[in-house]
Amino acid sequence: MPTRRTLIAAAAGLSLTACGPSDSPSTDEEDQPMRITYGDDPSQFGELTRPTGTSKGVVVVIHGGFWKAEYDLELGRPLAASLAERGWTAWNIEYRRVGNGGGAPATFDDVHTAIDRLAEIEDVDTTTTLTLGHSAGGHLAVWAAGRQHQTQWQRAKVHVTGAVSQAGVLDLRSAHDAGLGGEAAAALLGHVPTDADRPYDPQQQIPLEVPVRCIHGRNDETVPLSQSTDYVAAAARAGADATASEVDGDHFVVIDVDSSAWTRQLELLDELAGR
Repeated sequence: MPTRRTLIAAAAGLSLTACGPSDSPSTDEEDQPMRITYGDDPSQFGELTRPTGTSKGVVVVIHGGFWKAEYDLELGRPLAASLAERGWTAWNIEYRRVGNGGGAPATFDDVHTAIDRLAEIEDVDTTTTLTLGHSAGGHLAVWAAGRQHQTQWQRAKVHVTGAVSQAGVLDLRSAHDAGLGGEAAAALLGHVPTDADRPYDPQQQIPLEVPVRCIHGRNDETVPLSQSTDYVAAAARAGADATASEVDGDHFVVIDVDSSAWTRQLELLDELAGR
């Protein structure tokens, strides 16, 4: 399993981590992920890892990378493996990104469809479906928790019951103003973010009906801590269930499965599942 040093090295080409299909297992080993498609594009697939014994529920793992094509779901694999070891069904999803057919609305359509694909997979109980996303993936994780209230995705079959944002980009307008990812938010939307982008912007969708848990490194120089704390403050003022946990470390500590930050996230997921 990659160490934190390995994860940071893998992400060195970007300021923020962000990427063949069949419905059969990728290997003959029962504990390996099953690769399952949800569309015809090479990026429209996910990897399903089941736990041994009864599942606590589903955690949808959404990788980051400023929504860019350079990085893929590989960075979600250690998280998915750890989740399965702790009794969760992990659904580590890929999606189209800026540079390989993504951007609005394609990226959002893919995340929506990938989550709905769970309803068609045998022996997957979606009663508890949580999203867990890092960075730009945190944006998508929180977005997905309220997507059914937006016209484009109002027929969602699988509703998210809670979201964990790992150093997420939760306010597209302030992210653009701060120049995060080299105007990555504008590249995602195809224009400078405005008040009209509510369907895509978690900050503008407050309050959500489901709980949101943000976790963020105090020394994050890639996505400022304020992206989490400002979201939670606004959500609290609106009467929503949202909290922020600050942890020691940088932008990548929250995806280091050997860290105390990851242990805290496992606790948060259990709490969201009522365990």
